[in-house]
Amino acid sequence: QVQLVESGGGLVQPGGSLRLSCAASGSFVRINAMGWYRQAPGKERELVATMPTGGITNYANSVKERFTISRDNAKSTVYLQMNNVKPEDTAVYLCNADIRPSVLGPGQYYWGQGTQVTVSP
Repeated sequence: QVQLVESGGGLVQPGGSLRLSCAASGSFVRINAMGWYRQAPGKERELVATMPTGGITNYANSVKERFTISRDNAKSTVYLQMNNVKPEDTAVYLCNADIRPSVLGPGQYYWGQGTQVTVSP
């Protein structure tokens, strides 16, 4: 059973920084991609950033030049460095990963439980 566990959320002031982490655990043969989504109260879930294995990273326009996604493949972990945060970045941040659990099947999408990020003075 594959699990994604996020950490690093919390309260931060506007203009501050925060780093989120998400580690994949369990039995699997390959991680095809990892990324971050977010969902604010009353709004739809939206993509923040994705990073395919060996591919090109993709960012939402609203976070370009402020957020950076990175991965440590040896630790099966994806990070989101959030700089110059704004109140509109307040949301639950969810880790997402496209993981191939066995050699016999295709990749499947998994979600973490989410971590709250609140940007407020």
